[in-house]
Amino acid sequence: MKITETMGIGECVAKFPNTVPVFMSFGMSCLGCSAARFENIGQGARAHGIDVDKLIEELNKVVDKGDDACGCGCGCE
Repeated sequence: MKITETMGIGECVAKFPNTVPVFMSFGMSCLGCSAARFENIGQGARAHGIDVDKLIEELNKVVDKGDDACGCGCGCE
């Protein structure tokens, strides 16, 4: 597992840009907002009422697939 709930949102997006569509699909479209600069993934997800474990699972699926993944978080290949 490369991404954990304690990783910063901004750090995650900077390190793994293919995670952006996953965040968006979970309703976390505020990746550029000021809160994304200091909140970690767990804090941001909870603030939006999102299942943190499911989000982390989907983020890691995309990261594990590499750049060839579609980035949608749907598990397609």
